[in-house]
Amino acid sequence: MRPAGGGRAAYDGRMNTTATPFRIRGLPAAPFAHLYGLPDEALRERGVVRYVADHKPGFPDRIALRDAEPGESVLLVNHVHHDVANPYRASHAVFVIEGEQVCFDNVGEVPACLRPRLLSVRAFDADGMMVDAEVIDGSALEGAIARFFADPQVRMLHLHYAKRGCYAACVLRA
Repeated sequence: MRPAGGGRAAYDGRMNTTATPFRIRGLPAAPFAHLYGLPDEALRERGVVRYVADHKPGFPDRIALRDAEPGESVLLVNHVHHDVANPYRASHAVFVIEGEQVCFDNVGEVPACLRPRLLSVRAFDADGMMVDAEVIDGSALEGAIARFFADPQVRMLHLHYAKRGCYAACVLRA
């Protein structure tokens, strides 16, 4: 999708001969830490709901990028994942495992929780404008990343769980 009038030249669709190294990053834990351990009533006052995972997969954590184990406490929170001053500014509900501190931030590695799911991959330019998107099977993620990053205007990708539309993770050029 290109803005009307004066938009960037169209990408010709040719694939790079070498795939661009990528880095997948979960959300930092710090913005959620103040919620850990709060009573349910205090969470409700903040628009947050606590669940106890009762099956796996089903409660994908956005910090460590792993599925919660049955019995683990997770918080469902609304999170602004694309904080830009344009029409693509976005927030949605995400699960975080209560007490999780370690953010997934690895080069060239796709977290296991992404593989079995249908994903929406959204490509953004330097201004945070969406320039392309595709729905894929998570097992095909590396190929999609390579296709999107073959376009030099693509600065980052956002992954969403396609069925519920929830933000999953960010992919950057490494």
